[in-house]
Amino acid sequence: MGVRESVELAGTAAEIAGVALIIGGLVVATIRYALVRGADPAPRYQRYRHDLGRAILLGLEVLVAADIVRTVAFTPTMDSVLVLAMIVAIRTFLSWSLALELEGRWPWQRSTPRPQPQRRSPCSYAPSASAARSSSSPR
Repeated sequence: MGVRESVELAGTAAEIAGVALIIGGLVVATIRYALVRGADPAPRYQRYRHDLGRAILLGLEVLVAADIVRTVAFTPTMDSVLVLAMIVAIRTFLSWSLALELEGRWPWQRSTPRPQPQRRSPCSYAPSASAARSSSSPR
């Protein structure tokens, strides 16, 4: 087997893997949705959308990699590179849109860290200044 056939096989395998990831994610998300009975339907549906969106994102990334392998290895002409650029741009836009839908922010935005509650040991408990003021003020 030559290099060209090996690259073609790798590109085909990556495309199959990308499609399998999307279909597998659909199946797993649907099974998880169907198995959780009796719960409130709104969180179940949100979880289903989130699981399905993550599977689509992963599958799109693998499909982009397959397109790059095939285009760069086989026909690195200007036409094929332009077609690849359009395909990658469309799939990247879809990925960003899905990421925005799932996470509520663009991929390049930092996530805001959640404030951690302060832990107090049981023996060193002291009322805070605001609690001391509110308890000493007349009502």
